[in-house]
Amino acid sequence: MKDLLRLRTSLTEEIEALLNEQIKIEAYSSAVYLAMSSWCNRNGYDNSASYLEKQSYEEREHMMKIFRFVNDMGGRAVSPEITNIPQEFESFRGVFELALQQEIHVSSKINNIADRCFKAKDYMTFQFIQWFLKEQIEEEYVARRILELFDVIGEEGTGRWQIDKNIPKVTYGEEAGEE
Repeated sequence: MKDLLRLRTSLTEEIEALLNEQIKIEAYSSAVYLAMSSWCNRNGYDNSASYLEKQSYEEREHMMKIFRFVNDMGGRAVSPEITNIPQEFESFRGVFELALQQEIHVSSKINNIADRCFKAKDYMTFQFIQWFLKEQIEEEYVARRILELFDVIGEEGTGRWQIDKNIPKVTYGEEAGEE
């Protein structure tokens, strides 16, 4: 029966497992961003709280995009169990340092999926994953630029207030005025 069911999908077991792992990673990212949003809200960083809430929603959209792809390809997408979400953070800057670390981790996992798809000659999934590779360029860029605000503005005096005010303005590509 297992062999018959496997014929219903062009996804190999390895690729399906990697995609389900990425579903979990995206869900975790969404939950972490939501926890960061709550922390920022409790600490008076309202603009950052709103920005991080939007990031959480975006990560959930990424999760669902992969989830639907696996199901659409005849695979079995797994609803992930998410645990160990941090609720407290060392500092305002620490929130965004963790965000950058999380995005770098996601990028490495997406790169691994692309590599495995290419090696397995699964070009349909390879094409699908291209969107995520491009998305990670933006995610890492924005996270780095936000951290630069801490270096450029500084956190003394009204610095944190200025940083919080500017975080929602950090964008990439055409949104940032690039052509």
